[in-house]
Amino acid sequence: MSQRLALQVFEQYQKARIHFVQTIAELATRPQNIETLQNAGVMSLLRPLLLDVVPSIQQTAALALGRLANYNDDLAEAVVKGDILPQLVYSLAEQNRFYKKAAAFVLRAVAKHSPDLAHAVVDCGALDALVICLEEFDPGVKEAAAWALGYVARHNAELSQAVVDAGAVPLLVLCIQEPEVPLKRIAASALSDIAKQSPELAQTVVDAGSIAHLAQMILNPDAKLKRQVFSALGQISKHSVDLAEMVVEAEIFPAVLTCLKDPDEFVKKNVATLIREIAKHTPELSQLIVNTGGVAAVIDYIGDSKSNVRLPGIMMLGYVAAHSENLAMAVIVSKAKKALKNILQKCTYLPALDPLLHDAPPNILKHVVGQYSKVLPHDTKARRLFVTSGGLKKVQEIKADPGSLMQEYINAINNCYPEEIVRYYSPGYSDALLERVENYQPAL
Repeated sequence: MSQRLALQVFEQYQKARIHFVQTIAELATRPQNIETLQNAGVMSLLRPLLLDVVPSIQQTAALALGRLANYNDDLAEAVVKGDILPQLVYSLAEQNRFYKKAAAFVLRAVAKHSPDLAHAVVDCGALDALVICLEEFDPGVKEAAAWALGYVARHNAELSQAVVDAGAVPLLVLCIQEPEVPLKRIAASALSDIAKQSPELAQTVVDAGSIAHLAQMILNPDAKLKRQVFSALGQISKHSVDLAEMVVEAEIFPAVLTCLKDPDEFVKKNVATLIREIAKHTPELSQLIVNTGGVAAVIDYIGDSKSNVRLPGIMMLGYVAAHSENLAMAVIVSKAKKALKNILQKCTYLPALDPLLHDAPPNILKHVVGQYSKVLPHDTKARRLFVTSGGLKKVQEIKADPGSLMQEYINAINNCYPEEIVRYYSPGYSDALLERVENYQPAL
């Protein structure tokens, strides 16, 4: 009887621990619970459960810690100060695959917030353990480890170099060759985070043979994977002519241009960014893009896109046109006027339009004035600046046919100002004033 009672106590204690960690892990998924859990000292209660004799309790405790640390940097800092990281690193080498995934999740959640917290992850020896996890048979463990390594690397060159020094890059390149798409995504993202930091780090990524494998995936049907692939290729290309040429030599053109029509906005933006990074380096690289139909494709992309998604495409056209007169002409003959019209119709930053107001040909000037007529009625500061910059005076000098669209735009602008101000800046007004001076008869 007493033996059964003793066993019953242990069973109840185990059930209570399981219930506790499962409930905390569930509560940690909802932001409104975080402050309450923090104030209740949840970190110190979860820490000993990482060493529990029951594997499922260990794993769920780690999952709960990861969710808490992921929420904000204060909770991530609490994980560091609670001396929890060394235990997680130890467990990465000793425990089963479920625990390894949970432990890597905690390390990633801590590292993501700031360089200092990422340094804490590095300082506890996590990188070597995470790199070993990249060699695990289970793709979920590899994915969790790649994610954590990428979150360390993304902050700065020093942290990226630490990831490289731990031997991560060749294994990440192997991961992008695995059949599991989620693993491919995260590995490509981590390579992108490393490559972006410096030419030397990008070269390390290239030397591991990444470009050929990334280039093979540019037409993959998975949009999230393509986002990361194009991001990585763009981060490699941006640093130097040599690196950009290596990307081009992987024969990504003209196939890459089809992705400018991808339904996914981030895929399109990353493709446009990649093309921009290649075009900026030399006239020869820009000419290659022109020869494959890249300029026309980018112009269509600008016309079809919205908001700041268009920006890399616009910049790419600028880079191409700036290299030489021939390339500038290539932009013009590829509907550059159509592209400019589309851009102007979306532009709300009026100082950027000011040079065009004074120098644009009539067919472009109409769209410039039209944009002013849309923005000025709703922006007091812009109205004042339009006067002091000479814009209002310039508008009065435009000869527009009565009833034309241009005249409507001018009328809309003039209605934003008192009548005497408009009259003051109208052509001939100063002559009329001088004439009045000359004809004025003072009282004697």
